[in-house]
Amino acid sequence: MKHESPYDLSLEVAASTFAALGSEQRLSVLRCLVRAGEQGLSIGELGKRSGISGSTLTHHMKILTQAGLTTQMKQGRSIICAAVAYQELRTLSEFLLKECCADSTTCPEDHIHG
Repeated sequence: MKHESPYDLSLEVAASTFAALGSEQRLSVLRCLVRAGEQGLSIGELGKRSGISGSTLTHHMKILTQAGLTTQMKQGRSIICAAVAYQELRTLSEFLLKECCADSTTCPEDHIHG
């Protein structure tokens, strides 16, 4: 999911990415990785922090990686997982807000800028 702006993000790509995020456990995993920053976390540490381990964590990481939101890299005996798609996550958020109040005669600023 590489896109320059929310305007070139297709509905199909957005839906696919939201589907990858459509699980409490995957959202928890991604939030842990975002909090960890660029260095990421070992799969063991990610399991501890997210409360998900084993084959369930592997399954969720596979889905997040296929969506282009995370990476997994072998480092010695460890597998390091990291969130890599910060701009794509921002673009996905902007996709939702880009037409805020488009069909309304008024649009309070706080709807767009939180």
